[in-house]
Amino acid sequence: MNKFLYTLIFLFFLITNQTMSEENIMILKLKDGEVKIELFEDVAPNHVKRIKELANSGKYDNVVFHRVIDGFMAQTGDVKFGNSATKDFNLRMAGMGGSDLPDLNQEFNSLPHERGTLSMARSSDPNSANSQFFICFKAAPFLDRQYTVFGKVTEGMEFVDKIKRGDENNNGAVSDPDKILSFKSL
Repeated sequence: MNKFLYTLIFLFFLITNQTMSEENIMILKLKDGEVKIELFEDVAPNHVKRIKELANSGKYDNVVFHRVIDGFMAQTGDVKFGNSATKDFNLRMAGMGGSDLPDLNQEFNSLPHERGTLSMARSSDPNSANSQFFICFKAAPFLDRQYTVFGKVTEGMEFVDKIKRGDENNNGAVSDPDKILSFKSL
């Protein structure tokens, strides 16, 4: 009887843990393949909530990677001016917009900006993150504790590596940029 009870408890925790972890897994579809992303709700709960809300409502679908700097990062997430499927799309303005939701207060944490890290973009105001984010191509420790890390690529980084790069002489601005095909919870 004790063995049965212990087994039952173990299975309960295993299933619960799997369900909880799947809640924080997102799939980012790019032209070259799917990217699996783990979100870190424990260190950036408000940022994770925002990303999930925008992603699961389709706001990130068709949003371009407007700023991509080789050896550094790919930035996207301007749901106002960067959505190539809307009448408001304006590539020259992409990177200056956000969602209709209020800006977020910073949730800086000790997670490093390393290859595959997802972090929120913002202006010089630490409490100005809204919808834009970037994915690091390689480590960027100078960003640590200055930008909110909220996730990490766990599979498919090779597809992120194929995102079209921007003009080095124009702060990574991309003409004819790649875009997010879809971004959803698992």
